[in-house]
Amino acid sequence: MIETDTMMLDRPIWHSLIGRHAALAIGDPRALRFRADVNALGDAADDSFEALAALAALVPVGTTLGRFSVGRAAMLPETVVEQERALLQMVATRLHRTARALDIVTLGDSDAPEMLALATLTAPGPFFAATHLQGGYVGVRRGGRLVAMAGERLKLPGFSEISAVCTHPDFRGHGFARALMETVMARFLSRGEGVILHTFPDNPAVTLYRALGFEPRREMTYTVVRRE
Repeated sequence: MIETDTMMLDRPIWHSLIGRHAALAIGDPRALRFRADVNALGDAADDSFEALAALAALVPVGTTLGRFSVGRAAMLPETVVEQERALLQMVATRLHRTARALDIVTLGDSDAPEMLALATLTAPGPFFAATHLQGGYVGVRRGGRLVAMAGERLKLPGFSEISAVCTHPDFRGHGFARALMETVMARFLSRGEGVILHTFPDNPAVTLYRALGFEPRREMTYTVVRRE
């Protein structure tokens, strides 16, 4: 188990939104969420009724919002729980580099439609038209076609999160995911940051994450609410 500053890592969404991702945040000091075209994550400043009501107000009727919490999340007024699952937070402060060398490319705004299409096909987690604005994405192309990618999501002091790791079904088994993860992790570590990720405990990829140097930090809860 890696010992870290638990306060920030226990509330990674909030600390990302009030800091390095403030430009992508909407709300006020009581509650913040990412822009709806970036992702569907948000958090309240605390569990007071005022803060929880302010967060609920950032969820348009008929849409959803996801939260990470230690234990069960406090209920938001005028919402219903659509999903509540155990979530494993893992941390790496070193890198085990064993992947094959690949011609990895940097992805940007012009690649966004292909990135969205790949994420829609492979479902690595919620991915929207502007999700790539959260951080530097890298990918692998074959025949000019984007077949694998990985990038960044939450950014808090001293840590960045790796996310949206996915490979087209026709190109799995070639080590693309591992090579891309190592590339992103190396970038974080070179900045003096630790690396975090969030996954469901039963995800078979946990074995890969451990091989890359990730260690479980703690179990959390992923809650998705819908405003009706």
